[in-house]
Amino acid sequence: MIVIVGSLVVMGAVLVGFMGSGGQVGALIHPFELVTIGGAALGAMIIMSPKKVLVDLSKGIVQSLKGSPYGKQAYAELFKLMYDLLRAARREGLMILESHCSNPHESSIFKKYPLIANNHHVTEFICGGLAPVIEGTAKPDQLPALFDAEIKVIEEEHHAPIGVLGKTADGLPGFGIVAAVLGIVITMGAIDGPVEEIGHKVGAALVGTFLGILLSYGFIGPLVSRMEFLGQAELGFFRTIATIIVAFVNDVPPKIAIDQARRGVGSEVRPTRLELDQLFKDAEASA
Repeated sequence: MIVIVGSLVVMGAVLVGFMGSGGQVGALIHPFELVTIGGAALGAMIIMSPKKVLVDLSKGIVQSLKGSPYGKQAYAELFKLMYDLLRAARREGLMILESHCSNPHESSIFKKYPLIANNHHVTEFICGGLAPVIEGTAKPDQLPALFDAEIKVIEEEHHAPIGVLGKTADGLPGFGIVAAVLGIVITMGAIDGPVEEIGHKVGAALVGTFLGILLSYGFIGPLVSRMEFLGQAELGFFRTIATIIVAFVNDVPPKIAIDQARRGVGSEVRPTRLELDQLFKDAEASA
């Protein structure tokens, strides 16, 4: 929604400024200029990107329109889920976690928290992070390195589509110039025509440059920045999970482990200490 509102503001500002200076909206409507620029940009994007990056880019754009799934409610569910899991492990031993992590979609604990259970990236990260603990294949001091390696890969996979989109944004003004040059070529073919016709064709050519610059700095460039923020939000969520698991493996009580992780969460989505206490009470009541 924010992306749509921002795009409408950009377009509104441009149109108001143009019309306020005496321009006519019809002078900007040249669909084939947009086809030239958009087609060239899309083709360049396909050439430079592996299939996975294109798929990730498509998902990232869709997610940008929806907004980040890692809001305050997601953190609340995460803290309650981890509290439930860690309490169960303390009461009944680590092996109780195997039944929940081997098939989280059937887990009675995961099912209570749909925002987490329906996000397969998060459930895989939680279960994958707990697996060495359950199996006893990693020592407590080895876990941070394991998490760092996994988070680094996630970060690199985030940067790949963002980099592709950023390069596309940088190339749009150039594609706009290509469209303008094509328009000038067409104009040269009609140079002996009426002055009005030549002026119309030159105006159409210049619209290509206008569209290339506007798409670059008014839409695609800002979208790149938004995708970067969404990527940081996801990485922050995963780091919070890693902090809780590492603390627990080092014999930190569940409540303290979760509070320690809470302190590293951004202020916009971080629950207060009182809110965290209430989350613990809610989790205990639903057990």
